[in-house]
Parts: sequence; C-alpha cells; structure tokens
Amino acid sequence: MISVISKVPVKPEKKEEALIAVKEFMKQVSKEEGVLHHSLNIDEKNPNTLIFIERYKDRTALNVHSSSPYVRKFMDKVFSIASDRLEINVLNEIDSI
Repeated sequence: MISVISKVPVKPEKKEEALIAVKEFMKQVSKEEGVLHHSLNIDEKNPNTLIFIERYKDRTALNVHSSSPYVRKFMDKVFSIASDRLEINVLNEIDSI
C-alpha cells in the first residue's frame, strides 16, 4: 500500500476558490480504481494549509492517478493559489492495525 501526504499552503484570499476546486477534483478521484482513501484536511495551526491524505492500492494505482489529465489540470490550479512551495510525501506502508 502507498500513502501520500500533501501540504498545500494557499493564499488566504484564494482559500474559498481552492476549496471549490478541491471538491470538483475529489469527485473525479473517487471514481479511480485503486484509490482507497482521499481526504482533504485543514491544519488547525495553519488554517490556510490544505492537507491531502491519500492511500492507494499500489504504486501502479498512484501512477495512474498522477498521470491523469485532471490531476495535471488541478495541479495547474494549485500553483496559481499556493502561497508557498507544496510539500508532497510518498510513503510505503509497512504495517497497519
């Protein structure tokens, strides 16, 4: 299993625009085979930081997701609303309970 944690700091004046774009994006992600979990979270300490927590069946599922046209379109949008660099961490799950 592959997990991804992404942090996207957004410009305060673009936060509502970002949330609308994320909701549309997540509708498409929910249809992907191999996506086990995909959620948007708000950092309590940094309310203008969006945190995505994602889980994929395997690396192939992540690659399919990452190469889809709507991910590329969404990432273009993210770069226009981000206030700083994005942080993306890809994790290989070892064990879970």
